[in-house]
Amino acid sequence: MVQFEQSKALKRLPEQFFAGLVKKVERLKAQGHDIINLGQGNPDLPTPQHIVKMLQQTAENPKNHKYPPFRGRSELKQATADFYKREYDVELDPETEVAILFGAKTGLVEISQCLLNEGDTALLPDPGYPDYLSGTALANASIETMPLLEKNQFLPDYTIIPQKILKKAKLLFLNYPNNPTAATADKAFFDKTVDLAKRHNICVVHDFAYGAIGYDGTKPQSFLQSNGAKDIGVEMYTLSKTYNMAGWRTGMAVGNSSVIEAINLIQDHLYVSLFGAIQEAAVHALTADQEPVRQLVDTYESRRNAFVEKIRSIGWDIKAPKGTFFAWLPVPDGYTSEQFSDLLLEQAHVATAPGRGFGEHGEGYVRVGLLDSEKRLCEVGERIAQLPLFRKG
Repeated sequence: MVQFEQSKALKRLPEQFFAGLVKKVERLKAQGHDIINLGQGNPDLPTPQHIVKMLQQTAENPKNHKYPPFRGRSELKQATADFYKREYDVELDPETEVAILFGAKTGLVEISQCLLNEGDTALLPDPGYPDYLSGTALANASIETMPLLEKNQFLPDYTIIPQKILKKAKLLFLNYPNNPTAATADKAFFDKTVDLAKRHNICVVHDFAYGAIGYDGTKPQSFLQSNGAKDIGVEMYTLSKTYNMAGWRTGMAVGNSSVIEAINLIQDHLYVSLFGAIQEAAVHALTADQEPVRQLVDTYESRRNAFVEKIRSIGWDIKAPKGTFFAWLPVPDGYTSEQFSDLLLEQAHVATAPGRGFGEHGEGYVRVGLLDSEKRLCEVGERIAQLPLFRKG
């Protein structure tokens, strides 16, 4: 059989760091071990039943058995605009400032191919979501990383970015509430971001995947709530986390009309939009009673509180996450993040994501997903307590 060589673009793609974690977990499962897997970001609760029922109904409609409009149904774009007005008091033109995505992941990869040429520079958070790197690699662009440090509340410090880098930069990726650090950003930070982007003509891409999940009575801030944000950037939203619709692959990009047009153009050549019934179900999700979303956030906050209390009780000094369904935990002295993650998996049968997989500045941490029952999350603490790692009090 002829072995055909992959393109240079594919060869530039970064290695999928977490594929190795999945293999380790599956190996131990095959040996019969009970693994509590907190290493991935896949919502564990089902899609609300009223959304599922809407899909069932609309899937039977013959109009949804045909190709939908290339750029998505106007009803879904209008529902997105209405959602942003209701939740964030942000005005959007549904036809020129909303693009329908096959999940936010798609948009986050596509945007580099839309706006970057070979040799252009993108600013990426470190640690950060690995697929930001995938898009820049496909575009054959250069990257400069912005360290997210605990001393700065895991926000990038724009004052340390050299002017020569800012002059070259074309894209700046942000993500708050943040994966993996679980940090949040306020309006003052986004105002600074808008000012920086305007001064240097940089397009801001805000990954708002966890926009619904904030704790302690604080609602996460949309980037577009800052004055002038639409002039210099877009926000990517997804139904995956807000409505437990991860497998439905439904998201949207909103904001700057020239960027939205570029995203629509590349998607004209890649897709014929989402299955119409899913678009109708997505409209229903965005416009129906939002009580299931409030209940979901309450569930995550209750899990967070139980987990943090249990982990602190065994002598592991951790900080409670402010948003997302993750916790970002410091690794004990003497271990790398991968060594510590392997130790927890092999000896406590608890899977976590080593921070190094999110970038150089993720070293020293592991990410835990609060994606199991409170009982199982507390069992994590009990299992780790059996290892000679921490001292109580």
